[in-house]
Amino acid sequence: MSIKTRFAPSPTGYLHVGGARTALFSWLYARKHGGKFILRIEDTDLERSTQESVDAILEGMTWLGLEYDEGPFYQTHHFDRYKEVIQQLLDQGDAYYCYCSKEELEQLRTEQMANKEKPRYNGKCRDLSGPKGDREAVIRFKNPVDGAVTIPDLIKGDIVVANKELDDLIIARGDGTPTYNLTVVVDDMDMKVTHVIRGDDHINNTPRQMNILKALGAELPKYAHLPMILGPDGARLSKRHGAVSVMQFRDDGYLPEALLNYLVRLGWSHGDQEVFSIDEMVEHFALENVNVSASAFNTEKLLWLNHQYIMNGDPAHVARHLSWHMGELGIDPSSGPSLVDIVKAQRERCKTLVEIAAASVYFYKDFDAYDEKAAKKNFTAGSDEVLARLHDEFAAVTEWNGDTLHQIVVNLAETMSLGLGKVAQPLRVAVCGSAVSPAIDITLSLLGKEKTLARIQRAINHIKNLN
Repeated sequence: MSIKTRFAPSPTGYLHVGGARTALFSWLYARKHGGKFILRIEDTDLERSTQESVDAILEGMTWLGLEYDEGPFYQTHHFDRYKEVIQQLLDQGDAYYCYCSKEELEQLRTEQMANKEKPRYNGKCRDLSGPKGDREAVIRFKNPVDGAVTIPDLIKGDIVVANKELDDLIIARGDGTPTYNLTVVVDDMDMKVTHVIRGDDHINNTPRQMNILKALGAELPKYAHLPMILGPDGARLSKRHGAVSVMQFRDDGYLPEALLNYLVRLGWSHGDQEVFSIDEMVEHFALENVNVSASAFNTEKLLWLNHQYIMNGDPAHVARHLSWHMGELGIDPSSGPSLVDIVKAQRERCKTLVEIAAASVYFYKDFDAYDEKAAKKNFTAGSDEVLARLHDEFAAVTEWNGDTLHQIVVNLAETMSLGLGKVAQPLRVAVCGSAVSPAIDITLSLLGKEKTLARIQRAINHIKNLN
C-alpha cells in the first residue's frame, strides 16, 4: 500500500501552531514510509474563506519547509464532483431532502434541551418519497440507526460510537453547496488518502464520515487523532495566549527548525532525546509514540531550543534567516560584515534572531548617541588619552585582524599601567555605543579599520566636549 497523508486547513485565518503540528505529523508519517503528502485548502465556507488566509497558510508551510507532493487543491474547484456524489447518495436512498425550517429545528432543539436530551435532528423528513415542489431544502445523509461505528484510532485505540448517537447530518445546504463532512469524504476518497492525521476535535466527525464512506463503497482510511495543545493556563491554546500564528514565531526571531523540533516534541517522544534534526524526526517518528493526553505550550522551552539551533546550527543557514530580520531594521547586510560572521560572534549571547539583529545594528549603521549609563561610567577623565593612543596604534596596522588588535589593547594597558577593562571598555563604548558587544577583538575585526578609527575619533571629541 502506498501511504498518502494530507493537511487540509480552512483558509479562515493564519496557520496556527496546532495546524502546523498536524501538518508536521502528517508530513513526517508520509516521509517515514516513502509516501506522499497532500496540501488541500478546504475553502467551501465562502463567507469566511479569504485569499489572504490562503496566502498565510502557503507562506507558513514554505517557511516551515513542509513541502507537499500534491496540491494545493481547492475544494471550491470540485463542486461538480460533490454534486455528483450527493446525487449518488440520493439515488441509493442514503440521503434525502429535508424541508424543516430553521424555526422548527430551533424549537426541536429547545425541547430536547429542556428534556435533557442530546440535541439532534429527529428524522422528520427521513422517509419522504421525493422533493416537494420548489420549496428550498437541505440534503441530509441517512445515517444508520442501528449498530455502532468503531474507529481503530492509531493513537487513542478503538473508539466506539453508537449510530443512534449520530443524527442525519446535512451534506448540502439550501443553496446546493456541499458541507464540510461531505467534501472531506469525497476528497479523501478521490485522492486515495490512506491515513487521516488530525486534531482530536474531529473525533465527532469521524464516525459520520466513515458511514458516508461505507455508503459510497469506499475503502476507509486509517485515522489518528492528535491531542490538543493547551496554553500555560491549561485552557485550549488561543489568541489570548500570545503568538499562535506560525509567522509570528518567524517575526519573533525563531528558526523554523526550532519550532518544528518543539512541535514534534509537543505530544511525541523518542526516549529522552530533546533536540532532533529533520532527518532524525523522519527516522524515529511513529504514531504509536504520540501521547494520548494534551500538551501545554511552553515558550521558555521553545526559546531554549531556538538557542540550541542558533548556537549549534550551520552559521550560513542561520544567517539566511537573519538576513530577513536585518532587512526589517532597514539594514542592507551587504553594507557591513558577513552575516555568517555576525552569527558566529553573537550566537552565544543571543537566543533569537531578533536579538542578534538588534545587537548588531552598530556594525552596519552609525549610532546617534551613546548609552547614557555606559558613557558615564567609561568616558571619564583620561579615557580620551587612552582612545587617542589606540587610534594611533590602529591607524598604523596594515593587517586588520583580531589577534593583532587584541595584542595592541593588551600592550597599551600594560604600557599605561591600567587594567585591561580601563582600555577595552572605553573602546567598546566608543565603537559600539554601549558596554555590550562580542569580544573586543572580534568586534573591531568585524567593524573594519575605517569605521573603527572614525568612531574612536568621534568618541575622543565627545569626551573633550564634556570637559
